[in-house]
Amino acid sequence: MTDAATALADFALGLDPSRIPDDVAERACLHILDALGVALAATAYPFARRGLAAIGSMAGAGDYPVIGRPERLAMRDAAIANGFLIHGLDFDDTHGESIVHTSASALPSVLGAGLNADASGAEALAAYLVAVEADARIGSVGGAFQKRGFHPTGVVGAFGATLAAGRLWRMDAAALAQAQGITLSLAGGTLQFLEDGAWTKRIHPGWAAACGLQAAGLARGGFTGPAQAYEGRFGLYRTYLGEDCGEHGGEGAGGALASRLTDLGERWEMLRVGIKPYPVCHYNHAFADCVLALAAEHGLTADEVERMVARVHADEVDVVCEPEARKRRPRSDYEAKFSVQYLMAATLVKGRFTLDELEDHVLADPDIRALAERCSYELDPESTFPRYFPGEVVVRTRDGRELRHHESVNRGADQRPLSRADILAKFEDNAGRALSRRAVRSLRDRVLDLPSLSRLGAITT
Repeated sequence: MTDAATALADFALGLDPSRIPDDVAERACLHILDALGVALAATAYPFARRGLAAIGSMAGAGDYPVIGRPERLAMRDAAIANGFLIHGLDFDDTHGESIVHTSASALPSVLGAGLNADASGAEALAAYLVAVEADARIGSVGGAFQKRGFHPTGVVGAFGATLAAGRLWRMDAAALAQAQGITLSLAGGTLQFLEDGAWTKRIHPGWAAACGLQAAGLARGGFTGPAQAYEGRFGLYRTYLGEDCGEHGGEGAGGALASRLTDLGERWEMLRVGIKPYPVCHYNHAFADCVLALAAEHGLTADEVERMVARVHADEVDVVCEPEARKRRPRSDYEAKFSVQYLMAATLVKGRFTLDELEDHVLADPDIRALAERCSYELDPESTFPRYFPGEVVVRTRDGRELRHHESVNRGADQRPLSRADILAKFEDNAGRALSRRAVRSLRDRVLDLPSLSRLGAITT
């Protein structure tokens, strides 16, 4: 029986760009565009300035571009920087079942290896799809990585990045299989940032991309890595998830991965990756839509609310609901992104939730803070999480009414995808925070035409 690393290497190297379905290629281009737009918006934030300064002070200048910035860095450093720009606002795409932010690690790896190999746009797009398809399947373990305190993007994203780089460098299958074994010793990223809103989650996708480039580069140079990176005795699933994770631990997860690889190139997980309508943790999106729906249907205002309750899946609680005292009064924009209490309050008070609702003066808004104190959560045993990120908001008004709204599928998911027009509008708003209107249009047109470009570098100039 072929092990998973070999099967993934064979897929990565054998994918024929001409056989990628048109709808898959179009969707991939839209996701790349979305990632670039979010990265451009992120360049104005302190974490971006400080992170780039720190990275530049270590290895110095190089030849690889940083999205929206004049700096050129070494390949791995540029991958780290581009990853934290794409992911830093928590506005980037997410594959629901694996809970992996696929573009944030895939695209930086493709930019690094693709520019190094002078790849065409079609080859870059194929490599990007290799990473997305691999990450989606490797990470689909029922949220088990998060339950163990790992950020799936940091762990799983490194493997997709390795496969993308290996394809672009035209590695042989045996070396690319071993590269995934090397990745096993490099990948990581924990959820400890949730305790105080620290910035570390922002670096996980870029670090994953850098790990992928490093692992593929080492294997290409003849450095050996262990076989059975996923299903081995000390492989990904046993080591990260442990034997006590039931059907998702040990050999069970390895066997399940093998079954998920049989339809590579036939069933496309790219079409199940969601683009975010809100710049917050994906778990929170349905609740923003619920609040807006209640306000529109009932004319609900903050002053009328006695209590507002989010009904959530138990596995979401530690990420966006607890500890409640901290979630009700986030001290930073990053804490606010992971607070369903703040999100509901701010959405009702402001009538929207955008990047502007994460500014310091809005976090301190007394009306939002007062309402957040009246916001809480309860468990929903019928939630379909993690297949989708549903939500229900129940409001008890001061005059005794009970108002409810339920979103069974979060907007942006595969069953409720954002339209092409919505995605382009999001890109134009985000990119317009950093570029002129003419530059925004030019970048949009080049990325949407990526399969026809003779050189990947055309989207970075």
